[in-house]
Amino acid sequence: MMVRTSLKHRMNEEVLVPQTPEILIEKEKSYLQEGGELFGKGEEYIKKLGPGLITGAADDDPAGIATYSQAGAQFGTGLLWLSVWTLPFMITIQEMCARIALVTGNGLASNIKHSYKKQVIQVITILLLVANTFNIGANLGMMAKAIQLIAPNLPFTFLVIFIGLICLTLPVIVPYKKYARYLKWLVITLFSYIITGFIINMDWSALLYSSIIPNIDFSKEQILLITAILGTTISPYLFFWQTSQEIEEGIAEGKMTVHSRRGTNPVEISSMKKDIWTGMVLSNIVMFFIIAVSANTLHINGITNIDSASDAALALLPLAGSLATMLFAIGIIGTGLLSVPVLAGSTSYAISESFGWKEGLYRKFKKARAFYTIIIFSILIGILTNFIGLHPIKALIYSAIVNGIIAPVIIISIVHISSSHKIMGHYKNSKIQNIIGWVAVVLMSITAVAAIYSLF
Repeated sequence: MMVRTSLKHRMNEEVLVPQTPEILIEKEKSYLQEGGELFGKGEEYIKKLGPGLITGAADDDPAGIATYSQAGAQFGTGLLWLSVWTLPFMITIQEMCARIALVTGNGLASNIKHSYKKQVIQVITILLLVANTFNIGANLGMMAKAIQLIAPNLPFTFLVIFIGLICLTLPVIVPYKKYARYLKWLVITLFSYIITGFIINMDWSALLYSSIIPNIDFSKEQILLITAILGTTISPYLFFWQTSQEIEEGIAEGKMTVHSRRGTNPVEISSMKKDIWTGMVLSNIVMFFIIAVSANTLHINGITNIDSASDAALALLPLAGSLATMLFAIGIIGTGLLSVPVLAGSTSYAISESFGWKEGLYRKFKKARAFYTIIIFSILIGILTNFIGLHPIKALIYSAIVNGIIAPVIIISIVHISSSHKIMGHYKNSKIQNIIGWVAVVLMSITAVAAIYSLF
């Protein structure tokens, strides 16, 4: 922005000085070259983004959109502070996961298996399988309901099965490089809430205050929603996906063995950090605007409970008018197509690594049958969960609560492994990273216990 302003200022100054045609041509070439260099650098930066950006985008899945919309509708801007306070935890934990992969050359599940008794990884993978499968089902149900906003005559059962088969097919038949490229661009669907935020009349000073000062009334509803927000922002499936995709990136560069992938350097660490910071900041900016927009469109108009997809879509009414439902549906479908394969894939990576099976999206189906079978199984069970009478919106929020209860158990192992000098060497956690990691464990454990107490 500063460079562009500088260019504009120079151009305004030079207009006052008499210029020959030759000088004007040379100046124009100079400006075009500088502008081209800026665009080229931006394009190069985007191209370098990978696992971190995709992880951040997948974080704002239908479960996230439903949870943040409910937070804004029910409590106004009262829980907006979570969009700021969770960011350091998200960045730090995802960076730990990526660093573990870069240093060891193995995924998270493999590192847990080698660092603890086998019962630990067994418990973690069972918890992950349950949480992710439930989450997949809730996301598929919400995607079906979103499509019904556009095409109400299409039956829910057909849509759930159809969408589930698409999500099942993507990771099985599409090569990883193409798959990752398409996933990266699906983040565009998240910007509708940001645009809406600048269209409607919001009190930005009040939003700033709500973003910094925590507001907790300790009611059952708020405790459950805080747990859900923590669970959908600091989600267990993202930990496993991040490490596994760092491994996939290394394999794409020709590092086919664990030995060739083991070890990293400051350049790789710096690139990884930029990727994760971009993905997590983007994720939380979207979270901020979903809560803020829902508070300033739904809450102030007396809509305090999101009971259907059409209720949630009302938040985009100021931007799209009669097309609000279509815009909301596109966002839900886009983030769902992004997140469901990530959910199923993270489960498969964790289970395959814990049993020592061949895994990886870069492999063909014949070379990793067990890996792809788990993906297929997760999505099929997710499809079936929609036919046991679950309410789509409530299922999304409760899936986030389940993630919030499970997450602290896994974060403990992440912090322990990434702080070990024996495992990580020079790239072990700094003191501040350890503090942030353990604070995340404590806070999420407290909210998990409070949520369980509130439920039962």
